[in-house]
Amino acid sequence: MLHTPSGGAGHGTAAADSGLMSIGTVLNVLRDEFPEVTISKIRFLESEGLIEPQRTPSGYRKFTADDVERLGHVLRMQRDHYLPLKVIRDHLDAMERGEAVQLPVLGRQRDGEAVPDVFEGPTAARIGRAELLAAAEIGEEELHEWESYGLLAPLPDGAYDAEAVTVASLVAELGRFGIEPRHLRVMKAAADREAGLVDQVVAPLKRHRNPQTRVHAEARAKELAGLTVKLHAALVQIALGVRLP
Repeated sequence: MLHTPSGGAGHGTAAADSGLMSIGTVLNVLRDEFPEVTISKIRFLESEGLIEPQRTPSGYRKFTADDVERLGHVLRMQRDHYLPLKVIRDHLDAMERGEAVQLPVLGRQRDGEAVPDVFEGPTAARIGRAELLAAAEIGEEELHEWESYGLLAPLPDGAYDAEAVTVASLVAELGRFGIEPRHLRVMKAAADREAGLVDQVVAPLKRHRNPQTRVHAEARAKELAGLTVKLHAALVQIALGVRLP
């Protein structure tokens, strides 16, 4: 059963019986299937009304098992079907009403078969400028400064990749330690070089005439991206002589 947000004592009792989880625990549960999910992404999905966790008197989020199940559905529909958040929300609402629903197919048709437009970019992974400012809790001046250093950049249509929320949140967090945006240009340059390396590997697959091969290219790119991120993190830890939990 998917969780339907509602008020009342009955809802609170049900949540208590099922056990409540912190956002950190939820992150650990989801990362087995979604290794790239972040706390910022969960907060963003909450701000978009996809989930509605309970709050403690101190304001901490507490999630039920149904909340986590719903999050899993949202992330799968983003990852596997490239659906906009509004479509995902409507789909989940229909499921909760017990309606038989079928996920829409995005992409062009070829000989009666749907071919996903994989490399035109998933619309579900985009947010507007106002949404980015609200989700990252930053102002226009900060965003403009970070853009001037290349840490964030809008897409051609003026929107941002949803992962920009994570970048903005981390830049702000590093600022608490005196690390300014201008100091982070070296990280952006390294990330661009790593992305270029991955793109070199998958570029022949992306240009292939076979649509299934092009779909495979995206899966390969995600796999390589995950490996490069892990390698980068391990090298930083070795260089600093620290071990992260």
